[in-house]
Amino acid sequence: MEREGPFWDAVEGRAPLPAAAVTLGWQLVSVSPEEGTIEVAFTASEAFLNPAGVIQGGFLAAMLDDTLGPALVAGLSPGDFAPTTDLHVQFLRPARPGRLLGRGRVVRRGRDVAFLAGELLDEEGAIVAMATATVQIRPRMLRDREHRSQAGQHAGLQLRRQTASPPPSAISDWHTRSAADADVET
Repeated sequence: MEREGPFWDAVEGRAPLPAAAVTLGWQLVSVSPEEGTIEVAFTASEAFLNPAGVIQGGFLAAMLDDTLGPALVAGLSPGDFAPTTDLHVQFLRPARPGRLLGRGRVVRRGRDVAFLAGELLDEEGAIVAMATATVQIRPRMLRDREHRSQAGQHAGLQLRRQTASPPPSAISDWHTRSAADADVET
């Protein structure tokens, strides 16, 4: 199995982790691309607490999404990606600040779609939330994004060159012409 692409670049330190993963305290524990399984640890900080003093459900859902997706993405070809099209989360018990362990697996993979499942466990090993997800497998999505980004930067530079402010003399010429045209029309 090739260990190339954005997932492997991030986990092997060749590229930074995505900002969302950093926010969640994402850390790879183990992964088996051949089996489609992954274990990921998260650091649930007190910044994630809701008014009831437990981790807000949206953070738990994000942790599950950032567990299930990589279970598949680790085994995709470099440049391929699988955005989540549906994420169903069931909250089973309150989660407290500390280390949470995410376990994810590929349930079924087709050519264009995959079905994923997993759970989030607290430090005692109790399941706090579980999820299923559907993802759309997008060949070359990350490569195409990189090319679009580079093309966009080039196009943006060209646009800035074309729409650069005219010199002051051109502005005053335009005002003079506009005023003269206005006089003719009245």
